Amino acid sequence: MKYLFFILLLMKPFLVFSDEIETPQEQKLATEYIQTLTSNDMVKLSSFYNRESIFQDQTANKKYTGRKNILAFFKRAHLGLLEYKFTVEHMFNAGSLVVMVGSYNYKGLGHQFGKPGKVINIAVSGVTTLEVDVANHRIKKHIDLIDYQTMNNQLDIQ
Repeated sequence: MKYLFFILLLMKPFLVFSDEIETPQEQKLATEYIQTLTSNDMVKLSSFYNRESIFQDQTANKKYTGRKNILAFFKRAHLGLLEYKFTVEHMFNAGSLVVMVGSYNYKGLGHQFGKPGKVINIAVSGVTTLEVDVANHRIKKHIDLIDYQTMNNQLDIQ
């Protein structure tokens, strides 16, 4: 038994334990960005973009280029928003491309959804891909694929 302990002690520098695995910088930046976006902090959010940044809602066929246009879109989209959260169920990256799979949860005033006077709650699945620039702390490209059919079904019953 003491030999086993001695062998394990010698091998410790070569063993990798799960709590010692470092989250890739790309995923850390992506998480910080999503938290900033969902907290509706437009001042901090603007620091993630430059003139070449792209936001694309692939499902809705909308594309915005540049800090000014992206922020204007998010300001309109977040009007009347009471709560906004993206729960990441799975995240991985291949270099600067980060893929986040999860569910978006919205709680907002109904006028955004054509239902004035109501408070709307929506939970939809989505995939967000981000092309990140870790060195400059920027989002080069943000693409959303959102399940709008489920959102429409939820809106119909509210």
